[in-house]
Amino acid sequence: MIIAVVFGSSAAAHLSSGGFIDPGAQSTQAGQVLGQTFRSEDPSFVVLATVRHGNINSPAARKAGHALTVILNDDMGLAAVQSYWAIHNSYWAVGNHHNPVLHSRDGRQALILGYATGDAATQAATTQRIAKQLWSNSVLRVQVGGAAITNLEASNQIKHDLVTAESIALLLTLLLLVLAFRGLIAAVLPLIIGVIAIVGPLLLLRGLASVTSVSVYSLNLTTALGLGLGIDYSLLLVSRFREELAAGLSTEAAVVETVRTAGRTVLFSAVTVAVSLLALLLFPEYFLSSFGYAGIGVVALAATAALVVVPALLGLLGLRVNRFSVPLRRRAAAADAGWWHRFALFVMRYPARITIAVTVLLVAFVLPFAHVRLGQADDRVLPASAQGRQVGDAMRANFAAFDTSPVDVVAVGIMPASRSDAIARYAATLSTLPDAAEVQARTGTYMHGRQIAPAVHDSLVFATTWGTWFKVVPGSDPNSPQAVALVQRIRTMHGPFPVMVTGLTAQQVDTVASVSAHLPLALLVMALVTFLALFLMTGSLIIPAKALVLSAASLSATFGVAVWVFQQGHLSAALGFTPTGYLDVSTLLLMFCLAFGLSMDYQVFLLSRIREEYELCGDTRAAVAMGLERTGRIVTTAAALLAIVFIALGTSSVGLLKLLGGGIAVALILDATLIRALLLPALMRLLGSFNWWAPPPLRWLHDRIGFSESGGRPISEPLLEPAGPHRPAVAEPGVTTSASL
Repeated sequence: MIIAVVFGSSAAAHLSSGGFIDPGAQSTQAGQVLGQTFRSEDPSFVVLATVRHGNINSPAARKAGHALTVILNDDMGLAAVQSYWAIHNSYWAVGNHHNPVLHSRDGRQALILGYATGDAATQAATTQRIAKQLWSNSVLRVQVGGAAITNLEASNQIKHDLVTAESIALLLTLLLLVLAFRGLIAAVLPLIIGVIAIVGPLLLLRGLASVTSVSVYSLNLTTALGLGLGIDYSLLLVSRFREELAAGLSTEAAVVETVRTAGRTVLFSAVTVAVSLLALLLFPEYFLSSFGYAGIGVVALAATAALVVVPALLGLLGLRVNRFSVPLRRRAAAADAGWWHRFALFVMRYPARITIAVTVLLVAFVLPFAHVRLGQADDRVLPASAQGRQVGDAMRANFAAFDTSPVDVVAVGIMPASRSDAIARYAATLSTLPDAAEVQARTGTYMHGRQIAPAVHDSLVFATTWGTWFKVVPGSDPNSPQAVALVQRIRTMHGPFPVMVTGLTAQQVDTVASVSAHLPLALLVMALVTFLALFLMTGSLIIPAKALVLSAASLSATFGVAVWVFQQGHLSAALGFTPTGYLDVSTLLLMFCLAFGLSMDYQVFLLSRIREEYELCGDTRAAVAMGLERTGRIVTTAAALLAIVFIALGTSSVGLLKLLGGGIAVALILDATLIRALLLPALMRLLGSFNWWAPPPLRWLHDRIGFSESGGRPISEPLLEPAGPHRPAVAEPGVTTSASL
């Protein structure tokens, strides 16, 4: 931890803000050709100039705008500047004050587009420097926006929000742990592991960033995941240790029994969560793959800290783990008289009714998901006070077209000098497509199928000796359905030569396609490995299948809630975000993998204890009731703690983190209530002894290599023992179980 503090404190400075696109997609390859061959890319930043009095064509505004353009043109870090008032650049001049895409509808705002040199990091540094140098004056109010500014502001906001989220989470977590354990010493132990799991990921991220690109968004997620899992795992161990002490074991024996039983469950749970994150490595976008690397490392760190540090602390404390009890402590009830035991018996008394009712409720949650729209995040992930967000809002509201986010059409392998007529016809055709506000090409500028401006000398930037490209300016927001349809029409239309399409909208289309293409394999890997792991724990084929179905139901309901809240905008005012009409596809996938792993995590906690009780009594109904009684309070507390952590993450001002934190919190709440407390025991009651079914060859295999908290006793040979102080009978009055026999 000392090493992590020393070397991991600088992790944030080495993380990247991109990683949302597939490096092998057509849009990525076309973008590389556009930058390397034609020395042209989309604007690095956009300057929004608002006239304080009058309009942009007034003498004072013209003079101030021209001076601003000259300042930018003289900047050595810029390759080109395109301005409403004047044009000065090294490569091209494709617009002037008659260009409608560079001024607002009301005539009070104008744009200056800057094209920085160098790679993405250099362009971001140049944009940041220029944003600090430009000042508003008495004539013009100047604001800087664009992708680089949005990424920079999001990165800074995330770093600020991380401190707030951790402070909220740690304080509320301590209070909840004190209430759960009714003692201060026992409550502090999980918090120690949680702090270790917060500090450790910083070193992990710093190391990963030195060998691969790591998303800045992973900073918040890994700390939240590490804190939550670290507390969950240590909570389970401390609870089991206190249970073994209460049964009369010595400190050393209690520690050994705790690690042998609950420790095995922690290890198994960590493997399950890690497997769900392993699926992220199958995706080419490093926003997702970096979460996979970092997430697996954090899970391993949390499990290692829980299995190494917690037993050492418990061995040192012994009976002192129960010291400093708070007045809330009450006399413990018998194991067969606790609230969770009575609740489980109630559920299993009406299993069919409860199953139907919960299923209907889940279907109601799922219904909005039928209207899901996928896209990519833009500047609206920032709060309304951010400069990049204000520029984006102004462009969406006041400008007729989006020259800062064009659809670039690249054609290579042709000789432009001999194909001028074909280039002109193709450009004119492109300008007739719905939502194409303007098309700029080597042969001139086109609108509505006709040429509105002739070719100039600098238009040669649109061609080399063996290729050309077209700049199609959309009339709608680049994330809108209209812009997406424009890209799809260009890609499917028959032209005089083959083309590739790039730009922000094309990247969005390719990202959704990439995720959709890789998702089936990722789901298959998650399902197969999870099924195998649960089989090794339970020896049953039915329980793993049922666990997967329950997780799918919980996640589907969660996505329905996400669509209803974050896409359709319900509760947006209360939660403080701007709905965009779609969900970010990468964040949604990340939320799925995390929520799946965590939901399986709690099912592992519960099922491992149910199986242990079943081996002792041989009665499914009694085992479910006792399993819920033994783990209900602890697992519910763990779920509440992790929900608090992700709710704290959701307090971030960045929209992506609101979606991620809020979505996972909803998944945890649904899993802890509807799924684990109601649907799971009801279904186990309906299935009865069939829960534990497996064909003889697989049962033999499990007997050889399976494992559980009880050490892997063959499921076909339950241990029948009389009720005693440590294993009381679990039956309602008038109901006989194999344990009472």
